[in-house]
Amino acid sequence: MRDLEKYKGVIPAFYACYDEKGEISPEGVRALTEYYIRKGVKGVYVNGSSGECIYLTVAERKTVLEHVMAVAHGKLTVIAHVACNNTKDSQELAAHAESLGVDAIAAIPPIYFHLPDYAIAEYWNDISAAAPNTDFLIYNIPQLAGVALTPQLFVKMRENPRVIGVKNSSMAVQDIQIFKSLGKEECVVFNGPDEQFLGGRMMGADGAIGGTYGAMPELYLYMERCIRSGHAEDARKAQYQVNRIIEKLCSGHGSMYAVIKAVLKIREGLNLGSVRKPQARMAEADDKIVKEAAQMIEEAIRCYE
Repeated sequence: MRDLEKYKGVIPAFYACYDEKGEISPEGVRALTEYYIRKGVKGVYVNGSSGECIYLTVAERKTVLEHVMAVAHGKLTVIAHVACNNTKDSQELAAHAESLGVDAIAAIPPIYFHLPDYAIAEYWNDISAAAPNTDFLIYNIPQLAGVALTPQLFVKMRENPRVIGVKNSSMAVQDIQIFKSLGKEECVVFNGPDEQFLGGRMMGADGAIGGTYGAMPELYLYMERCIRSGHAEDARKAQYQVNRIIEKLCSGHGSMYAVIKAVLKIREGLNLGSVRKPQARMAEADDKIVKEAAQMIEEAIRCYE
């Protein structure tokens, strides 16, 4: 029997950490990992969307994961997103992740070309075969990948014994119910959209992975405690506050991730750099948004201390 408990909880999506020259910062990666350990989250999801994976080289993604594992091994559940837009590079990252001892690897489908289900299944199975001793998660994010995980494809992928479930970032919360029912035993489904953390968990998601968790892990951990203790109404109130904060984080000239990193510099003293082009960096006017977002987070946290 697999240990699926290690996946059940709040798992922030790890941010790309850059130095002043825009290169990967090992010091930033280690500091961010230590921050998550201090906050008490369940684990981290490395080199996914929040980690700007499509803008990093294979070598850079290896460097990020190596420094995460140097700090997190044995302290956090680590899920490494290894998908590239070709099978060879994805397999290289999968094998590397397994060599470091990650708990699971994950992959979106190939983007740009809309491949048939059987080609996507072969792509995922080829990646999984490169890490034969590691759990595998499907990352379903159709609004960005351009292709959705169908129930039929999920059932087909479950024939691979390493496939343990789905990180579901589709906006239809019902998809969580579908994948939970199809997955049956030894299956884990993660809620993806941060704005529906509560909805996804109430629909049956075992845990959650999200891009704004790092900006305010305290609030997501509070909602998780409320859900587990049967206090859904308290979680709903917190979700409303979280959603207002997310709106603020997304209201700048710069990308949400640029704003979040600036918030973390104010709140936690973390120097994670900005974002990599072509993502939009912050404008001077965004400084006000950063301060307002940081204040909103602090005020919300005080409500639940």
